[in-house]
Amino acid sequence: LAETLDYDQWTVTRRFDPYRPLYKFALDDEAGTIVYVSSKTGEIVQNATRSERFWNWLGAVPHWIYFSPIRKDGEVWRQAVMWLSGPLVIGAVTGLWIGILRLRIRRPYARGRMTPYRGWMKWHHIGGLVGGLFLTTWIASGWLSVNPFALFARTTFSDVQRVAYAGWSEGKPYGVSPAAIEQAGHAAPSEISFLWIGGEVRLLAYGKDGPVMADPQSGLPAQIADAALIAAAEGAYPAASVVAAARLTSEDLYWYSHHHKRALPILRVQFDDPEATWLFLDPATGAIAAVSDRSARIYRWLFNFLHDYDLPVLLRNQPARDIVVWLLSIAGLVVSVSGVVIGWRTLRRQTS
Repeated sequence: LAETLDYDQWTVTRRFDPYRPLYKFALDDEAGTIVYVSSKTGEIVQNATRSERFWNWLGAVPHWIYFSPIRKDGEVWRQAVMWLSGPLVIGAVTGLWIGILRLRIRRPYARGRMTPYRGWMKWHHIGGLVGGLFLTTWIASGWLSVNPFALFARTTFSDVQRVAYAGWSEGKPYGVSPAAIEQAGHAAPSEISFLWIGGEVRLLAYGKDGPVMADPQSGLPAQIADAALIAAAEGAYPAASVVAAARLTSEDLYWYSHHHKRALPILRVQFDDPEATWLFLDPATGAIAAVSDRSARIYRWLFNFLHDYDLPVLLRNQPARDIVVWLLSIAGLVVSVSGVVIGWRTLRRQTS
């Protein structure tokens, strides 16, 4: 089966825009796979099995409000998340506060009970005290994920800064010798490219073991010194000074692998500009791996930590993080389910 479409539930995000319209093919394999092919490039840009679609309907779609009529418009989706989760944060905070006020430890209720409630109300009260803080911070961090009211500045590294980091100027010769290209080709790389770092050209050969930096004249492996990378970084921030620079050989609180594998070692260069910018430079390729400023680091704690619990110590010792998330999620589930039951019973009494 084949049909042409602009978007559907599984191709709704903007990253597919350059490939639209899409050809949708439903395969007759055991997995019930659907494949999407770009009409412009002929590439397979998406695929989804029956199992993946089922679990996405139960998980990712309601979790991120990824219903296609809403998600196809990025700003509409952003506003929906912001105005749905915002009031829920207020409700969660007030509920948690009321739960604390109704708790008695020093002067317990009758029969030594700490809660005055019974049945579902008791489950909601105790569950809220145990999981309420998690539920509140989880909703609040989800609200922050769409950067409501532009609370956090988006870290950028402009094209002008990239040119300054490269130290390149129009008409400047590359100075790469044919012998260097021939030498680099002996390792049978899949790609050879040239790049500028701090005004010096470098040759980069990509092979099965990863990228190898080579001298542009001899083609022999030649790593770039940290000092040269730091000097190039200074060129991108001429009005600021480097206050610290360190080569990280292991992950830390700001450079760690979670959804994406982080390169190591990495060179972190810190500036004294008003935004307190950090550049993360990959010594293997000379690439600017990431840019972080004060706002991004605050966001890392208010969103990434409170929403993903992505402390490196938990990520390195799995299933530690999974256990923490499961326990907190169960507590949150008790609060949510009991709240729905109580609310439903209240509505039934009011309408009967």
